[in-house]
Amino acid sequence: MGLKSTLSRPLAAFVARQYRQWQQDPIGTQQRLLQALLAQGQRTAFGRDHHFAGIRTAQDFAWQVPARDYEALSPYFNRVKAGEPDVLWPGKPLYLAKTSGTTSGAKYIPITKDSIPNHINGARDALLHYVHATGKSRFLDGKLIFLSGSPELETVAGIHTGRLSGIANHHVPAYLRRNQLPSYQTNIIEDWETKLDRIVDETLPQPMSLISGIPPWVQMYFDRIVARTGRPVGEVFPGFDLFVYGGVNFEPYRKKLFETIGRPVDSIELFPASEGFLAFQDEPGNPGMLLLLNAGIYFEFIPAERFFEKNPPRLTLAEVELDKNYALVLSSNAGLWGYSIGDTVRFTQKYPFRVVVTGRIKHFLSAFGEHVIGEEVEQTLREAMQQHPEVEVVEFTVAPRVSDDPAVPSRHEWLIEFAHPPHDAAAFAAALEAGLRRRNVYYDDLLRGNILAPLQLTPLPAGAFQRYMKSLGKLGGQNKVPRLSNDRGVAEGLLVG
Repeated sequence: MGLKSTLSRPLAAFVARQYRQWQQDPIGTQQRLLQALLAQGQRTAFGRDHHFAGIRTAQDFAWQVPARDYEALSPYFNRVKAGEPDVLWPGKPLYLAKTSGTTSGAKYIPITKDSIPNHINGARDALLHYVHATGKSRFLDGKLIFLSGSPELETVAGIHTGRLSGIANHHVPAYLRRNQLPSYQTNIIEDWETKLDRIVDETLPQPMSLISGIPPWVQMYFDRIVARTGRPVGEVFPGFDLFVYGGVNFEPYRKKLFETIGRPVDSIELFPASEGFLAFQDEPGNPGMLLLLNAGIYFEFIPAERFFEKNPPRLTLAEVELDKNYALVLSSNAGLWGYSIGDTVRFTQKYPFRVVVTGRIKHFLSAFGEHVIGEEVEQTLREAMQQHPEVEVVEFTVAPRVSDDPAVPSRHEWLIEFAHPPHDAAAFAAALEAGLRRRNVYYDDLLRGNILAPLQLTPLPAGAFQRYMKSLGKLGGQNKVPRLSNDRGVAEGLLVG
């Protein structure tokens, strides 16, 4: 056992003890954090505009600071981006994390001196919890890779700006940097396919022990390894012990990915975002991720079914219930206040509070009033794949197909790129239909009333999703295809390709 793996064990035990301390009083931890954030923020422009000095309780805060998304808060973000100090948080941010996906184009999320430890320590502590829980630390002696965007940063009004993964790359601890791949020269390549080939070149001769990234892009990397060597990834990298992932639900990719590896490896799920590192899987085998309540982020929760009301309720941690979907609202030492992040979660456990990510509040399919959410289609697909074990899925999305002919009902269309298609496509489509009807009563009612016809299963040719993402300039990195759309935009883009 090497020096790093040996020293990691007492450090892991120390960090686990620190976490247990705040877990003993999670509600109080969040209450105290809110007060500390307000004290810091009251001298900012936002704090003065929203009368922070008079806020005493969580209820006061929810009253004074409405929940808003990036577009609604853009006047403040634009002032930060222009270089004005003391707008959302004292001083200027260290970085602006640039991310896409909003109706107004790119988002610029501030990362401050106070919030950067949340991003860096969250990933570190996830690995240390794994070491503490399993006793396995050998992976720290091998080579580690995170498939990410470019670490090159630009300067906007004197503030370093770039992708979150690129910013985080500049804060990799020195003791791990020698283990890290790919090289900086490879990591800054913008073209994903060129970059992927270079990553394969660099990693093939190395003793890879930890591989991390968003599952569909990791699968592309694995496919290149297999194509280059003719061997499964687990044989090419016999020391590969740990897969770390986040960003999308892993289940649709699990079967194909592990088949490509050729043997079981342990895995850890993370919940990172440009707005903060929110949770990680702290217990192997427990799908719930530990919500990080003492890392500079105050959490509120809006019941997902009431999110689009004019004044939806804002619940504190003390008020949440198990097995209900909530939209996340964050306030943090990055200068985010009542910020609606767009993700939805479901609590699987209290004390400690653990969540699973269930989708995006704006990614739903309700063209006919059914309001199908991401978790429902992902669970439905996983169940259908269990019933048809020959099936392996590369990627999928679901869209409405609205009929112009009154005599022909409209329907859902499932567009799926199969690695291995079903032996009986009609039976697989029927399994999808039955699973979604069982999970969504509104969809079932629409089928019963002949308002919708049975779903249409559309197999896509190999590489369809890659070609579509490339056409958008979003191939690789942290980019993701929406699971659900309320229009035909994604579907038509895939079908054209």
